[in-house]
Amino acid sequence: MICFNELMLVNYCHSDCTPMMNIMRLPKADAFRLAHEMAEAHPETTAFYRFADFENYYALRETQDAYLYARFIELGGQPEEKHPLSFVIENSDYLREWFGNGIETRLLLKEVDPVHISFTIGDSGADFQKNGYVDLLTLDELRSRLSEYESFDAFMKDTGRNYVEVQLWSDRYLGLCETVVNI
Repeated sequence: MICFNELMLVNYCHSDCTPMMNIMRLPKADAFRLAHEMAEAHPETTAFYRFADFENYYALRETQDAYLYARFIELGGQPEEKHPLSFVIENSDYLREWFGNGIETRLLLKEVDPVHISFTIGDSGADFQKNGYVDLLTLDELRSRLSEYESFDAFMKDTGRNYVEVQLWSDRYLGLCETVVNI
C-alpha cells in the first residue's frame, strides 16, 4: 500500500534558472525577453527548445493554464495563483535529464493542503495540446487511483507515462521546500 505521508514532490530546474519560478508569472515583455535569452544561451538544452518559438508556446500556456485554473476550481480547488508551479510525484529521470541534471526542489505531499494542489497523469501541456483538455485530478481522486497498487512505481509502470505532474496553486509552501543542486 502506498503511504501518502511519505510521497515527495519534486520540481526540476536548469542550473541557469531560478528555482520555483514560472515564466508565465512574469509580465509578458519580461517573459519574452527571458525566453529569448535562455533559448539563445542553451540551444542544446531540451528544456529551452520550446522557448525558440515562444510566441506560440506563450499563447498555448496562457490557454492551458486558464483551462487548468478553471477546471481546478470546478473540482473544489482554491488556487491562490493563476499559474501553478510544476512538480512531479517522487521523481522523473526523464525530467531530470530534460532540465540538464540541474536543481531539484522537494516538498512532502503531506505538507500541502488538498485545496492547493492538482495532478495529471503525464504532461498536462502535451495532453492539452494534443486533446484540447486535461484529465485533472484532485488529491482524493489520485489517492483513489493509487489505492489498488502496492507501490508508486507499480502505478507508474501501469500508466505507461513518465511521471505524475503536480500543479501547486499556492506559494505559501515554498518555505517548506528543500533545494538540491545536482551539478
